[in-house]
Amino acid sequence: MTDEDKYQARAQRMITRWSGQRMPVSRRETAEGEVLRHAPPAVGALDVAQQVYHEPAKALPVLTTCDVLVVGAGPAGISAALAARRAGADTVLLERFGCLGGVITTVGMETLAWYRYEGTVEGEGIGIEMERIAAQMGGAIKWPYNDSQCLDADFFKVVADHLITEAGVRPILHCMAVDVIFEEDGKRLRGIVTESKSGRQVVLAKRIIDCSGDADIAHLAGASYRKTPKDKMLGMTTVFNAAGVDTRAFLDYTESQPATYADWSRTWAQETTGKEDTLRSPYLDKEFDTARELGVIPADSTNIGGSWSALTPAGEATNLNLAHMYGFDPTDVMDLTRAEMQGRQEALHALVALKKVVPGFENAKLRNFGMTLGIRDSRKIMGRYNLCSEDVRNQAKFADSIGIFPEFIDGYNILILPTTGRYFEVPYGCMVPLEVDNLLVAGRCVAGDMVSHAAMRNMMACTVTGQGAGVAAAVSIRQDKSTAQVDLHGVQAELERQGVRLH
Repeated sequence: MTDEDKYQARAQRMITRWSGQRMPVSRRETAEGEVLRHAPPAVGALDVAQQVYHEPAKALPVLTTCDVLVVGAGPAGISAALAARRAGADTVLLERFGCLGGVITTVGMETLAWYRYEGTVEGEGIGIEMERIAAQMGGAIKWPYNDSQCLDADFFKVVADHLITEAGVRPILHCMAVDVIFEEDGKRLRGIVTESKSGRQVVLAKRIIDCSGDADIAHLAGASYRKTPKDKMLGMTTVFNAAGVDTRAFLDYTESQPATYADWSRTWAQETTGKEDTLRSPYLDKEFDTARELGVIPADSTNIGGSWSALTPAGEATNLNLAHMYGFDPTDVMDLTRAEMQGRQEALHALVALKKVVPGFENAKLRNFGMTLGIRDSRKIMGRYNLCSEDVRNQAKFADSIGIFPEFIDGYNILILPTTGRYFEVPYGCMVPLEVDNLLVAGRCVAGDMVSHAAMRNMMACTVTGQGAGVAAAVSIRQDKSTAQVDLHGVQAELERQGVRLH
């Protein structure tokens, strides 16, 4: 080969890389398997002065295509995927962790609904089904002081696998959505870009449902949203589980020192209707004051206190929701890093205090932390309709209702429990972003103010919006209309067919 031929070959390789074309892979066999070597990637441009890096153009392979793509597999995402599939849509459920279940399985928050004191009216639907199937499979026990269920967080991974695979939903785990793809009009979504061990790939879909919890897809798509100021955001929690607990001794202690919701007002000004104050609550707080007085934990560990949940025959206390962090933004990676590490330290302080002060915990040891922080508050879209305090406090009704939720408000120092049968309707409009079509948003990032968020952030409420979004996405395809134009009568008819109470 002449020098000119070699130059031409090098130039062609460079052009191929810059254009993003897939390069051939050289392979050779060894006794221990294949050795593969890809051609080196194209080189981008680093602008040090501006602190930015310009990525080179790449041709991204399509991982899969579907009718409905659901991003995020928590309670909202599972409900959306099941509802869309049951309404006839080919559905893909994409999840960044290695399991389905979201806050239940990755955080260890075991109660889809802990508010079921006498008088509660539920909306039925997939959220109730999740609890029922978990109980039938042996993965749930009764919550301490009412008829709610405590789900076994680890076992729920299996429950969720069962629900999704039995329905024919196509799951993709260990995969993050990192960008969006628009149709030519720049308004209607056509797919997403993913990052995983398989590299950057594309998933194409006719409809996309954002169940990320943080409105990640809406944010990437340029939809408008609000974010509570960091100093006013609801706190994050590091949930942990303990083993080696003498559960009988602990229960005897809680009976001798009964806690009520009035005790929640000991350390902050809490608004209730009064009817909540005398109800029993699985709450621990003054015990940590005692531990601080004894010098067992640091005097500045002031954000320790909260609820316990399930006790198992094996001597485990799970869903210990005791270590809280404030002043962190869950959409800031450095804040998340600091909060994760601080949370583990605070959880250990809580466990030390329990061992010293609370009967039954003398020989307790850490079993595990949740896989990630429990996040309550981040982005909320600006929607076709924005829920407000008046709606969730005063039994709002909507012509475009996609389900109901009990009058349960928990957040921003407000606690109202649904003991009088009151409930409000959830409108389709709170899931519809203003600027982007063929995208619906479900879960805690639906549109609304702070007080409505204190209701809609709860996991059972997330299943209501998830199921509503899943059905709407599927029905819009059937009608050949976008999610902004779908006929709500068809959506409501399918939701009723799926057993949802609308009014």
